[in-house]
Formats: sequence, C-alpha cells, structure tokens
Amino acid sequence: MSISVSASSSNDTNQGHIFLVEDDESLASLVKDYFQRQGFTVSVEGHGDLAVDRILAAEPDLVILDIMLPGKNGLDICRELRLRIETPIVMLTARTDDIDQIVGLEVGADDYICKPVQPRLLLAKVNALLRRSHQTQQSNLAEQNASQVILGRLHINTAKQEVHLDEELIDLTTNEITLLFQLATHADQVLSRDDLLNNLRGFGYDGLDRTVDMLVSRLRKKLGDDSGKPQKIKTVWKKGYLMVSDAWS
Repeated sequence: MSISVSASSSNDTNQGHIFLVEDDESLASLVKDYFQRQGFTVSVEGHGDLAVDRILAAEPDLVILDIMLPGKNGLDICRELRLRIETPIVMLTARTDDIDQIVGLEVGADDYICKPVQPRLLLAKVNALLRRSHQTQQSNLAEQNASQVILGRLHINTAKQEVHLDEELIDLTTNEITLLFQLATHADQVLSRDDLLNNLRGFGYDGLDRTVDMLVSRLRKKLGDDSGKPQKIKTVWKKGYLMVSDAWS
C-alpha cells in the first residue's frame, strides 16, 4: 500500500525537505510528525516502485530510505538514485548485523540507522549530513566562482577552458585563456609583465621574454580590439597592461 503525504512544518523556519520511503505506516507517521516538529517539510512514499520517480520530482534535501519495501527494495532504489543525484541518503535497516549496512554504503548511502528507529538519533544523523552537504555545495560554488569571471559581454570559464564574447565561443589557447583570466580578475588594475609572466610560467620577466606581448597581441586580434589604438586591453607605458572593464559592456 502506498502512502503519499506532503506536509509543511508548523515552525516558522523550514529546516529542509526530507523524503521518507517507508512502508510501515505507524513508523512513517512517527518519523514524519517528529521531523515536522523540528521544522522540516516531509514527504512520504510507502511503495518501492514509486519511490525513484517521486524523489526525483520532489528534489528533497535528504532521503531516508528503508531497505525492505514492497516492490523495489531500498538498495536498488539507492543504486538508481546515485546514478541521477547526489542527495544525501540515510538507509533504515531492520538487521543488526553488518550486511545491509555494508551493502547500503557500497551502493551509495551516506549513513544508516538500525530499527527500531530512535528519532533523536535519526535527527542527529540527518542534521550532520545536511551540514556536510551544505558545506560541499558552498565549496563547489566557491570553486566554480573562482574559475569564472564576467565582464559585460565577455565570459571566461577556466574550468571549462572556454571564453565567450557576445555568447560566441572564441578559440583561444590555454595560455591565452590564462592571461585573459588574470587580466579580467584584476580589471582596471595595471599588471606588469613580471606579474603576468610569473602567473603563466612561474618565474618573472627578464626584460627579454616577449611571451606576454605576443599573447596580448593575439588576444586583441581574437577579441576585436584595435591593435593600433587598443581600448579593451591597454598598454600602460613602462608599467604593463590594463584590462578596461567598461570596454566590454
């Protein structure tokens, strides 16, 4: 028998959306009520064959997944989910030996808890996983932001090694992208040849190396800057180069 419930917390602050897959109606009700009192939104499904589609549609913050279910079992559900999403998963097992726990972790579960369920212990595990998930998301976002810069019509993504100008992909070499990214992240600041070359090669300018000048020349050509009177990447006499932020708007 399928149980399909979606309920919001009565608390003012929503702590997150938990999706519980459990066919024991009394246990499902207990867990749902307890988590709602803690400020969570809770959705419940009692049939294994319906769980994957409902979870993917709901996009919860965390899944609590029983192993023994009518239809598809929890291990198969976990395995399928892991191919599609990285949402934290806590497995519920009625067995006290290590078999279900080991297999559950092997197919992608993040943690497990043995029945009978102790709500406070389950809550502690859920909160710990949500904190870890949030930290990972923040770290990934920071890493993503650190690899991208946008100046008006110019979009640079060093992680993907792509540069777009007016949404058109510009064919640049790795060194050209690296130099352009450094100039863009220090827009409206003069960067010396020593600064630029040290970032490219790991050592400074010796007064003879023309690498930076050649790369800037090629960038101007590919990005539509006037080499005779550049307005986007300017040469600052005896000091270096300057990326003009307003020139890309």
